[in-house]
Amino acid sequence: MTVEIQLTVNGKDVAVAVEERTLLSDLIRETLGLKGTHRGCDTAQCGACTVHLNGEAVKSCNVLAVRANGHSVTTIEGISIGGALHPMQAAFRDCHGLQCGFCTPGMVMSAIDLLRLHPNPDERLIREQLDGNLCRCTGYENIVKAVRQAASASRE
Repeated sequence: MTVEIQLTVNGKDVAVAVEERTLLSDLIRETLGLKGTHRGCDTAQCGACTVHLNGEAVKSCNVLAVRANGHSVTTIEGISIGGALHPMQAAFRDCHGLQCGFCTPGMVMSAIDLLRLHPNPDERLIREQLDGNLCRCTGYENIVKAVRQAASASRE
């Protein structure tokens, strides 16, 4: 069955018909063409599909698109500020917190939410809070450095 939903994606109003079983990740990637939200595991284990739903990080492969009806979704494409990198993106770049880049959009979205909840996290808390985001390349050291740098920059 097809359902008409309305939501705001990256600040723009969207009305779209979706199957009731459509995942938010599929709506974002396939219907809206926003390819920064990656699909890795389809079981909410890797975090590559993380987006913000009403400002909170969610794994979009585990959320039905109809749940976003009437709500706001922000993807990695929607976090830049006036065309400039978001401070978390800049920190990932500066600290070499990425290699292949597959996990990076989800990791960045989760890290932004982490700082929303915990503006001054220590290394232990960063590692705990990013536990649901898998990276096969970096070993996490530079990701932790990036989150700490972004936290410091936001306090300045």
